[in-house]
Amino acid sequence: MTDIHLETKNLSFTYPDGTKALQNVNLQIKKGEKIAIMGPNGAGKSTLFSHFNGLTEPTSGHVEVDGEKIIFEKDELLKVRQKVGIVFQDPNDQLFAPTVKEDVAFGPMNLGLDYDEVERRIAESLEMVGMEGFEEKTPHHLSGGQQKRIAIAGIVAMRPEIMILDEPTAGLDPEGVDKVLNILNNLNKEGMSIVISSHDIEMVNEFADKIFVLYNGEIIACGDKHDIFSDKELLKKAHLKAPVSTEILHKLKNNGFDVDTTKISIDEVTEEIIKAKKI
Repeated sequence: MTDIHLETKNLSFTYPDGTKALQNVNLQIKKGEKIAIMGPNGAGKSTLFSHFNGLTEPTSGHVEVDGEKIIFEKDELLKVRQKVGIVFQDPNDQLFAPTVKEDVAFGPMNLGLDYDEVERRIAESLEMVGMEGFEEKTPHHLSGGQQKRIAIAGIVAMRPEIMILDEPTAGLDPEGVDKVLNILNNLNKEGMSIVISSHDIEMVNEFADKIFVLYNGEIIACGDKHDIFSDKELLKKAHLKAPVSTEILHKLKNNGFDVDTTKISIDEVTEEIIKAKKI
């Protein structure tokens, strides 16, 4: 049994007007990983995500889920979407029912589950995202952060093995960001693979095990956060900023201190600063 959960093989997509959105994208997502896909606006992140569960059919190449190629037939796509759930950037693209309960119930009911199982999944999913008690509320009357959590609950209720989230913390205040991150970390601890796209360098620094950098529809780098965030040329090319912690270490190095600029976390940077002061 492969430990590769999702894989793209020479995945390319061209829009009908001839715009090339993706070019020969090859990436692997392993079971239990926390992945971030980063890149500037227009890099192709949302287009790539729409391929992961068959919302978009590639122009060439293909996507495999658990070693099986996505086949664009109704029954096959339903199987894929049970395994791979997508949370869109704008909850309004996902939330459409008159009540929170009906929204979260939509996916499980489409799976043909019985009433008791649907009710159980609604309760569990809302509890998991801290939104129990909101069952009869209207989604569009909720705050942006609450809507985001309801959108996540709707996908969690499908019990996917992989969750894909497009800019999950966009537009949220710091408390909202923390709540969403806690939800994703808890889902990951329970065995779910999580893939996010984000412009929030600090959030990715805190969350991701592995980062893919997408630029002009191509993967131009892959590595852990130390590899990616310490490569100033790469960040410049991809129009990404380094985390504040990395900037501090580079400034120390430019001022003659012997510090390791690949360190990323606050604890690591603090150690380097203490070491530099002793020198």
